[in-house]
Amino acid sequence: MALQIEMKGNKIKAPLLGEDRWLVATPEERVRQNFINHLVNHYGYSLDQMEQELKVSNSKRGQGKARADIVIWRNAQDKKDKKGAFIVIECKAENVKIQKVDYFQGLNYATWAKARFFVTTNDKETKFFKVLDDVIPDEIDEIVDIPKAKDIFNEKEINRILQQTKAFTRDEFQNLLFACHNVIRNNDKLSPEMAFDEISKILFMKIRYERMSAKDATIFSKEEFLKLKENDKKVRGDENPPFYQYFFEQTKRHFEKDEIFEKADNIRIRESSFLEIVKLLEKYNLSDTSDDIKGIAFEEFLGKTFRGDLGQFFTPRTIVNFMTNVLDPKEHETVCDPCCGTGGFLISSFEYVRNKIETDIQEQKEIIKAELMGNFFDELPEEKQNEILEKINWAFARINKDIEIGNDKSRLYDLSFRRIFGTDAEPRSARTAKMNMIMHGDGHGGVHHHDGLLNINGIFENRFDVILTNPPFGARVSRDYTITEADKFKDEKKIKYYTERFGDEYTKATKQISDNIGKNLIGIYDLGEQSNLTEVLFMERCLRLLKPGGRMGVVLPEGVLNNSQLQGVREYFEARAKIILIVSIPQDVFNKAGATVKPSLLFLKKFTFEEKQEYQRVVHLVTNRVNDKYQPEEDEAKKPLKDLDSLLKKNETDTATLKRKSNNKKADKKAIDKELQELADATNKLKSNISVARKVLKTKLDAIKVKKDIEIKQGVKEEFKYFIPVAQVEKAGITSTGAKTDNELDAVLAEFKKYRGKTPVWQVNETPVVYNLEDDKVFRIMVGEKEEMYG
Repeated sequence: MALQIEMKGNKIKAPLLGEDRWLVATPEERVRQNFINHLVNHYGYSLDQMEQELKVSNSKRGQGKARADIVIWRNAQDKKDKKGAFIVIECKAENVKIQKVDYFQGLNYATWAKARFFVTTNDKETKFFKVLDDVIPDEIDEIVDIPKAKDIFNEKEINRILQQTKAFTRDEFQNLLFACHNVIRNNDKLSPEMAFDEISKILFMKIRYERMSAKDATIFSKEEFLKLKENDKKVRGDENPPFYQYFFEQTKRHFEKDEIFEKADNIRIRESSFLEIVKLLEKYNLSDTSDDIKGIAFEEFLGKTFRGDLGQFFTPRTIVNFMTNVLDPKEHETVCDPCCGTGGFLISSFEYVRNKIETDIQEQKEIIKAELMGNFFDELPEEKQNEILEKINWAFARINKDIEIGNDKSRLYDLSFRRIFGTDAEPRSARTAKMNMIMHGDGHGGVHHHDGLLNINGIFENRFDVILTNPPFGARVSRDYTITEADKFKDEKKIKYYTERFGDEYTKATKQISDNIGKNLIGIYDLGEQSNLTEVLFMERCLRLLKPGGRMGVVLPEGVLNNSQLQGVREYFEARAKIILIVSIPQDVFNKAGATVKPSLLFLKKFTFEEKQEYQRVVHLVTNRVNDKYQPEEDEAKKPLKDLDSLLKKNETDTATLKRKSNNKKADKKAIDKELQELADATNKLKSNISVARKVLKTKLDAIKVKKDIEIKQGVKEEFKYFIPVAQVEKAGITSTGAKTDNELDAVLAEFKKYRGKTPVWQVNETPVVYNLEDDKVFRIMVGEKEEMYG
């Protein structure tokens, strides 16, 4: 008879601990008991050769803190005699991503226990590894499976399994996606981009159905679909639309608030192609497939599919991850990419912070576990040990609420729905970014199809801590392009939501559009008069989006940094931000995406209020100093004109005097007229000389001004001096064909982190999240607020 999970309220039966032992059904405990059942029912192991919570440390201090979740011996006698184990298994809650450090920790446990095999599982993802004797693992050797109980003494079978190294499941999934793509190409003759759209629709149909069927783990298979179709026929008959179209309509409604599909979207392939693709994908339950597998496979498929039209929207992952690591976004910071393409920077930021949250929670759980178990746990009576384990499980169940995406008070929910924002003007790209982010775990709610140069929803000035972007190169915004009514956001529900969330800041942000209807778009940007290049306008846009002290990383053509025609553009940014790093990367990195210019990675930090004041003080000080220096030279240059002006004034005075004399009846009019004529000739000559002198003076003053401007700029740089790290790499992890190569960016990142450790490049007021156990309650203290955690 098969072993089954037994529940009693919020307790789960733990048969390895005794016939009538029940534990709090925490997510970890459910995963563990599920896997124990799997070991018995699928692999044939018996309960008497297994143990849970086995201490795997022989140190005198800290006993009881390092424990393996499940251990299997070759037989019950080996277990009784405390001989070397056969398999060690580490379990995580299904919503906890297994990290590389967990593999090494588990492998160390398995090595200590002298096991042959090590397993990690979180229900969604299970990995198997071989254990190398007497070697502290520095590399992980993944294999396809573990032996069944009947083969436990069959060395030939064990060696066969040990030699079957495991290809990454994401590669298998990616290959399946390409197989689906070929089905559409061969059967329906759609373009790569249109074929991608159809596969995406089917993936989301599959995700929806498997989410809804999560309790009985039903996979969206061809067989399952045909059953649904038959049942639908009994209800709707043969009515239009066909069932697969009708099923997609239900999927559109399910994801309606996510704005993934257009209202008019339908399936554009024949039903036979649809069924063939469903059959190919039925190997995977997408609700149970880890975000890493789904996300990376989807992204790779995406990149290789869009070689043409959307190739420009891809930034290689090596570049994206490097830039994210440099800017090091924190949990409570807000991130934006105003031209997000298919979401690479947003996904990288989401994953980066999610890993920090998960790691922090795991570390704090280990601290709480160590505190509760103490140093002498193994010397306590069994009843007391069980009481402590119950309390640990109870505490963990509450803390785990913070990594549940569906809990709107969780840290992961806050990251997913309040911290990640992006826009893209290309509709397919924006839609694909949402899909891509859902495949990677979430964070798609802040992505919009909209002109990135205009405010939309939560994307407006002075709001973001971090900007990461790769704006379009070389294109120009037409000087005739005007802002229209169509640029206004009209969703009243969301307008109300954002108004309540951001208040007057949001109302003010909407005026960027409403107050400029009919006006040229580039006219709302300071640099619009100097340049209408997209990369220049987006640079200003990013700077505006940042909070004071916020930081940004942007991919730019190198010309922006050294083209003499863009000197004014550079000066604009130097007067508003500090350069924190420049990295020159090889041109061929973007060849696959169709770029033909040499790129650089530029990292800036917008001035804080204090830095802005200091910069203005320095400019004022240096300007006065240079003006004083050149005042004598300017006075000397003005002297000839001043002398001529004095002569002209004297002539005018003499002329007026003579004219008064000529009014006297006794005056010698003939003589006076002669003098007047001489004065008039002299005056005309003076005016001509003055005109020439003015031109000469302007030339001299312009030359002096050039010297002054140069000295002021040099002086400001000297007075407002700071170090700018610059690096150049020849290899950035990807070749012109998209193949992997050495990545010198890793070394640059390591050096930059050392530099940051010694230099306060930017200030981040990072508030740690703390979990406390008080009076049989678990409290979370986050951003100064204390809240009880409920299980």
